[in-house]
Amino acid sequence: MTAVAVLAALAGSPGPAQAEQPHEAGLFSVKDDHPLPPGWRIGGERGARELVWRAAKAVPMGDARVEFRTGDRLLGVPKPGKDGRTFRLALGETRPEQLWDLQVTAAGRRLDAVADDTHRSGPHVPRVPAPTQVPANGVDPGKPGAYRTVTGEYDLAPVRLPGFDTPVEMTAEVVAPKGATGSRPLALFLHGRHDTCYKPGSEDDVTGDWPCTDGYKPIPSHLGYLRDQQLLASQGYVTVSISANGINAQDWQAEDGGAQARSSLVRQHLAHWADWTAPRRSSTPAPRSSAPAVVREAAKADLSRVLLVGHSRGGEGVNRAAMDSLYPPPAAEDGYRGPVRWKVRGTVLVGPTIFGRNPVADVPSVTLLPGCDGDVSDLQGEDFVDGTRGIGRGTALHSAVYMVGANHNYFNSEWTPGEAVAPARDDFTIAPEEPDPVCTPGTATRLTAAQQHKAGATYITAAARLFVAGDDRVRPLLDGSGRRAPSADPARVLTHAVGARRSGGLLPDGGVEVTGARLCSAVDPDPAVACLDPEAPGSSPHFASWETEQETGRGAVDLKWSAPGSAARITPAEPLSLRGSQKLALRVLVPPNTTGTTLDVSLTDSSDRRVTLGSVRVDGLPGSARTASYWAQELRVPLSAANRAGLDLRRVTSLQLTPRSPSGRAWLMDAWGWAPGTPAVRAAALPRVDVGRTTVEEGDSGTRTYRIPVEISGHGSGQVRVYVLDPESRRAENRLVTVRPGSDAIDVPVEVRGDTVYGYDVEHDIAVKAVHHAVVGKHRGGITVANDDPEPVVTLSPVADRVTEGETLTWRLSVDAPAAVDIWQPVRVLPAAEGAELSTKDVDPRWLAEWSGEVPDPERPLSDASLWAWLNIPPGTTGVDFVVPTVRDEFAEPTESLRLAMTDNNSEPLPGGPVLTGTVLDTP
Repeated sequence: MTAVAVLAALAGSPGPAQAEQPHEAGLFSVKDDHPLPPGWRIGGERGARELVWRAAKAVPMGDARVEFRTGDRLLGVPKPGKDGRTFRLALGETRPEQLWDLQVTAAGRRLDAVADDTHRSGPHVPRVPAPTQVPANGVDPGKPGAYRTVTGEYDLAPVRLPGFDTPVEMTAEVVAPKGATGSRPLALFLHGRHDTCYKPGSEDDVTGDWPCTDGYKPIPSHLGYLRDQQLLASQGYVTVSISANGINAQDWQAEDGGAQARSSLVRQHLAHWADWTAPRRSSTPAPRSSAPAVVREAAKADLSRVLLVGHSRGGEGVNRAAMDSLYPPPAAEDGYRGPVRWKVRGTVLVGPTIFGRNPVADVPSVTLLPGCDGDVSDLQGEDFVDGTRGIGRGTALHSAVYMVGANHNYFNSEWTPGEAVAPARDDFTIAPEEPDPVCTPGTATRLTAAQQHKAGATYITAAARLFVAGDDRVRPLLDGSGRRAPSADPARVLTHAVGARRSGGLLPDGGVEVTGARLCSAVDPDPAVACLDPEAPGSSPHFASWETEQETGRGAVDLKWSAPGSAARITPAEPLSLRGSQKLALRVLVPPNTTGTTLDVSLTDSSDRRVTLGSVRVDGLPGSARTASYWAQELRVPLSAANRAGLDLRRVTSLQLTPRSPSGRAWLMDAWGWAPGTPAVRAAALPRVDVGRTTVEEGDSGTRTYRIPVEISGHGSGQVRVYVLDPESRRAENRLVTVRPGSDAIDVPVEVRGDTVYGYDVEHDIAVKAVHHAVVGKHRGGITVANDDPEPVVTLSPVADRVTEGETLTWRLSVDAPAAVDIWQPVRVLPAAEGAELSTKDVDPRWLAEWSGEVPDPERPLSDASLWAWLNIPPGTTGVDFVVPTVRDEFAEPTESLRLAMTDNNSEPLPGGPVLTGTVLDTP
């Protein structure tokens, strides 16, 4: 099936809103080099043109961000319509000829086309080893504890958050140990982006409204973690799961997808808990006496030991809350203004988004990556691990937990069919006729909802035991040591990590030299530079795309061989010290479904002494074209051979990887000296960068220079990379910048030329990413230059509206003054008011095909041929002709007519606008 056919099938039969434009001057055609596919159009009010896509059916509210792309390049994030089907993106200065290969994606997954897997099937999915073949850990955190529990809800006054019109609820479900002595650690849960309201008794009637309208009830997404809460509470933790429906209904307005709002909501709840647990003052009543009943009945919470658990966008939200607790955000952007009276000891991020690529390096984290995630399908949450390297002190453990066969929704029982009170679905939805070998329910690798939730609860609790309770016995479950928790069986779970007692990191950037392999870039439009071939069957969490089509400083070492024995040598810019390490830990990924990749691992010191430490063997993860299974596994080799040979581990100058399997492919993400244990974590004092947005008017004359607002706060100095996005091409130039609090180191001037010619609003944006000893809050912003000139008046007038068959009907679309941008105006052929109407056989068949994609037979009135034409008046011109070439025949016919009118974006004639009639006379 061709791409156009796929799009047509998804968009439905071509109707007026899907008609193509013909190939003529000033028009956009299916015969053009850059057509608009079915389902797409250019719309907008008063010339503020938008690119509009309408889905065949409603796109479920999810956590992944819907994006418009042209090829691999991000055009922008469209705003959703109330119907759940229509998405609109302001075009700014983007010209029609730049809109080629249009795509709608969410976390790398196409929403506007069915994936063509015929050329990307990859090898057969191998048998999955039974979990019992993996050594069990000495402590299993999935076993319930001894405490009885108490459960209840509180519902406080709603809060207003910056940028949101509607107040957000302060509703939460508490599950806590009953009768526990002393203060107990607090675990706070935050759900992700989901539908907010449902109609009881319906199968699929859900909305994104807030508050819910009459006849609808709130979807209690915050109740979806009760089993996790009960497990934690039985082990002595106070837990609270908070509702965020008010944010989900409004976060499309936020440039950061609602991350700051979710952080504000989390800290509002923590502030109340701090009030309820504060010591009593002699002049005031005991704080707990004013607390909700369930809080008074539960064990007292210890706010110095807080674990934040976030699902999907909730994951990004609790990451921002941890950041904001250490490095306060700008007051104008924040919905919490009080003191920080808590300490976040760690975060658990379940299938999270991370649009800003801004993990908090000095707060330990565990990131659950569901192998069958059909929402955040690129598993971008991997950057909560990869993105921490070199940022902070490096002592915080950052773990990735890859769970084969888990989807996105089933970690929340209120998003799980058969368990939820509202309509729910399996997010990894595959048509029955196109089963997925890994993720279709019933396959050997796919987990049931009960199996998935049990495994998720086990690893959430493992994080609590390690980060909050300080129980190092559970660390091997999280740090790549290859141990399993029997409570998670039969789930196959793999882990890798950075931080903790790792040292001497060898990273594929910062001046590393490579021989026998190549350095590759995680994100690059050039296949020769990119780490992963665009035609590879599947994708990699390590190489998930970001704001730009090309990134600097994020990549891997790519090894490819057709015979064993040829070593790849990686040489860092400066010698590394592995002193005090027991093993060398490597994170290596191989193609999914492959088996038996074997590499010898060797080190060389500054005296040119080389020692082979041993061999590592790795099999690929189960994967398909729809999964992100190119994921690095942690491999370790002892350093005992190096010690016996007298290798100077204080000055290691290179790492060699020698393939021993006959042929293969592997990517090295990094290598570290590893030792057991979990050190105490102390956050570094770092500068924080937040990018703002300012709107200015262009003016009528002269030139003004504005600067993109950037606030640098915090302490110390660090480095960030600044990407300056071109407003027309959307491509980016970047530079490394040293930042210090209060400085204007990120100085991006925007020159604005005033004029009296109508144009579009233009956004001059930057995106900022931390590189070394810095943290980034709001990562994107800029200057919006607002057009302040009136839109030209558009008129449609006849040029030749009474012709003989064989001649051409012509109308002129005109503006009263030329504009600086394209002016688009749709016109539609309407049914004849009286008499005979021009038919599909009365016009040039090529013209008919170009306009509507239809053929003359069977003969029918021209108004039945889906003729809704978008005419374009190019910049600097004042008009364009709309022509209807008629054909001459030998049949005697009555006089025929064609009615034409300018329309709005829904193909309806403009109210009060003229309706023009063209007349075609029979040949004398």
